[in-house]
Amino acid sequence: MTIAIVGAGLGGLLLARVLHVNGIDAVVYERESARGARGQGGALDLHSRTGQQALREAGLTGQFRVIARGPGQDMRLLEPDGTLLLQEDTPDDAPLERPEVDRSELRNLLLDSLPEHAVRWGHAFESAGAGQLHFADGSSAMYDLLVGADGADSRVRALLTGARPTHTGQNVVELGIPDIDRTYPDLAAMVGRGSYWVLGNGQSLSAQRNGDGRVRIYLSFYNTDEDWFATSAIPFDDPAAARLRLIDLFTGWDPRSTALIAACDDMILPRPITTLPVGLTWPSTPGVTLLGDAAHLMPPVGQGANMALLDGAVLGLALAAHPDDFPAAVSEYEREMFERTSAAGRQSARMQEMLSSPDASQKMLAFFQPA
Repeated sequence: MTIAIVGAGLGGLLLARVLHVNGIDAVVYERESARGARGQGGALDLHSRTGQQALREAGLTGQFRVIARGPGQDMRLLEPDGTLLLQEDTPDDAPLERPEVDRSELRNLLLDSLPEHAVRWGHAFESAGAGQLHFADGSSAMYDLLVGADGADSRVRALLTGARPTHTGQNVVELGIPDIDRTYPDLAAMVGRGSYWVLGNGQSLSAQRNGDGRVRIYLSFYNTDEDWFATSAIPFDDPAAARLRLIDLFTGWDPRSTALIAACDDMILPRPITTLPVGLTWPSTPGVTLLGDAAHLMPPVGQGANMALLDGAVLGLALAAHPDDFPAAVSEYEREMFERTSAAGRQSARMQEMLSSPDASQKMLAFFQPA
């Protein structure tokens, strides 16, 4: 029985690893030409009961602890005027409840845990049917079970549902400061060892430490439409001018926070934020299923990667328990996944609503320090 996984993201690779440790072969087909073909984004916080649980099922806890950053759990929350509302500093001996890890390092850990032949690079999925995959280069492959782990813009999803991502009303600009401890030590001290959030007025500025010394800056604009970038007058083709325009969009904010924008390098990326309907389901269909963002894309507030990893673990264990009955395994997995990710999606939607409110900082303070 042949298992084909489309997409070498975290969820697809975790699934391949769980299958591998249970003696089941699978092939991961990835459109990128090689593991280093593009950047993998910033840092993730892996939760002990979801993402870390998936790594335990994959037998990778020891390797994960080597790359996990406990101090990345530190957080600072501020008002736009610079008022510090909350500062959480993690003791060095604190449990790793939500440690940070660079997405690229976690992906490399998963890739290194698989046989070299398990991932087929340069295979862009085009279509599937009658047990056969078709790729953009004209090649094909057979499968008994197809798992769509191909992200927000999944092509496999169309085999199960007509649902498509829709805009959340949030648009994000990503920037970054390389080697911040050396180049801007004062800003490095202000950000701290983990995350730095400034929230209010329907906007937010967050800074996040990465393991390579870079701090990624995310500027969020809530209650905006999907055409907002076209009307924002941000000249993305001129980084210096774009930084000035972005600072102007935060007029009235504490200049110590907007100094982070001025210190960024020339990587400036627009990111519209989309989501799938909360509680999306489909009739269980023999031969195909989905995991991760392909199945339950939700706002980026700490749930998506954790859910994708746990999807991979749950599906892998179900297939190991029913190696001769893939439909039963898929049905068992989907029942659990639908319930679990619906709850996570509702929580993410509530968080998105809080972040988009005019008094976001106060609502988030109440969230982190409930009465």
